[in-house]
Amino acid sequence: MPIQDELASTIQRLIQPGQGILAADESHPTIAKRFTAVGVESTEEKRREYRSLIFSAPGLGEFISGVILFEETLGQQSLDKVPIPAMLENQGIVPGIKVDKGKKPLVNAPGDEITFGLDGLEDRLEIYKNQGARFAKWRNVFHISATLPSRQAVEANAETLARYGAVCQSLGIVPIVEPEVLIDGDHSIERCAEVSEAVLREVFIALARHRVALEHMILKPSMVTPGKDCPKAPPEQVAEATLAVFRRTVPAAVPGINFLSGGQTPEEATENLNALNTMGTQPWALSFSYGRALQEPAQKAWAGKLENGPAAQEAILKRARLNGAARSGTYSAIMEG
Repeated sequence: MPIQDELASTIQRLIQPGQGILAADESHPTIAKRFTAVGVESTEEKRREYRSLIFSAPGLGEFISGVILFEETLGQQSLDKVPIPAMLENQGIVPGIKVDKGKKPLVNAPGDEITFGLDGLEDRLEIYKNQGARFAKWRNVFHISATLPSRQAVEANAETLARYGAVCQSLGIVPIVEPEVLIDGDHSIERCAEVSEAVLREVFIALARHRVALEHMILKPSMVTPGKDCPKAPPEQVAEATLAVFRRTVPAAVPGINFLSGGQTPEEATENLNALNTMGTQPWALSFSYGRALQEPAQKAWAGKLENGPAAQEAILKRARLNGAARSGTYSAIMEG
């Protein structure tokens, strides 16, 4: 299949109505933190058990179109001895892969960070594709304060995201471009909007410079919210502020915007996505690519015990179903049950 057709086919599968993307690509330190919260030691076998259980939840493919995997998981087998990418495909779910190598301080820009992993990316992507991955994800972060992010950080991070996107598309892999404007801090929703607009504007300038086909990528941004040390904004205000920024900065050629949950509770993330989808027709599909906001209830239900598998599957399925409803603006708090 020609590369352009391959990219178009994967995009089509990822942006189905009523569906979103599950981010299950936690690094070892992050998953260890999540497991510690539910009293479980993070070993390779426990990570395999947990992920195998949630990915095999009956009917998950009705609400989840793709799953972002960590490198370890891409090469693992399920509890039933099926390669995990094949198990996802059997559910009608597209396997994806996190490809960045994490973030470090940006030199000569105190307080800012940059993401690493471009070296050898092409070779790694070829291996991942042979293992079954059809899309990839790369995250860059932007800190907010009165002075952050610096111009240097905005430009450097946008350049990195664009170079990653171009390499992915050259190999027939759909890039998820994730410029996360962090929720940490006491900034106002107006300050978040200001930073988000500057970041997205620069990201799309860089994507154009590197000739990334906007039709064959997905944007995974933060919603525009106040910092987590401030009172929360109501969903309608979050939706209005977010759409105001996105209408100014995100070209209509982008097929899908799959928001990250970034520090929101499972319920908040669903309410805010629902509000976004009640604001009229937009040029892009507005969906979710949540990690903790989808998985937290399932991790609590599982608590490291294989016999709790059905309860964990029920919990992930419930959150997937509710976010699927929010994807079309038909969610209501009554559905939390």
